[in-house]
Amino acid sequence: MQANRNDGGWSPYLAGALVGVLAILSAYATTVWLGKTTYLGASTTFVRGAGIIEKQVVPERVEANEYFTKEKVRVDWQFMLVLGIFAGAFIASSTDKSFKLESVPPVWRERFGPSVGKRAAAAFLGGIVAMFGARMADGCPSGHGLSGMMQLSVSAFAALAMFFGVGIVVAAMVYGRRK
Repeated sequence: MQANRNDGGWSPYLAGALVGVLAILSAYATTVWLGKTTYLGASTTFVRGAGIIEKQVVPERVEANEYFTKEKVRVDWQFMLVLGIFAGAFIASSTDKSFKLESVPPVWRERFGPSVGKRAAAAFLGGIVAMFGARMADGCPSGHGLSGMMQLSVSAFAALAMFFGVGIVVAAMVYGRRK
């Protein structure tokens, strides 16, 4: 499947360069303002979000949870970064006229059919697997990839090779060869 380069979307090179600048600025800003360097990542934010919601329902459970006492349930700059990712994606897709709501993407429909329920179940289960893996690895692929590569970490190079390699294999298994 060839990517459509005339879709009005952003250049992947420009987007990648901007993410690199953001990573550098975030490391610098957190060092200056917080006194310790904190790198880009998103998975901890989702865990903290779950803690914030759970704290409204069963506060004593959150207070007794060792993870939440260590990580602190709070809205911090990374939480705001995740909100900014959603807002930025919406703004970018709106400005380049590529925004559209679709319950079942065409590639999915072609391979698995038009079922919204099947698509939602697959997305939900995929999210569970991704979050479980991110917590086991103590960070998400974007955090390990961006922040680890920025530090020239050997483990980041190995992790990114695995992310891309497994991604290619799974995409080939799920979507197969298309005409």
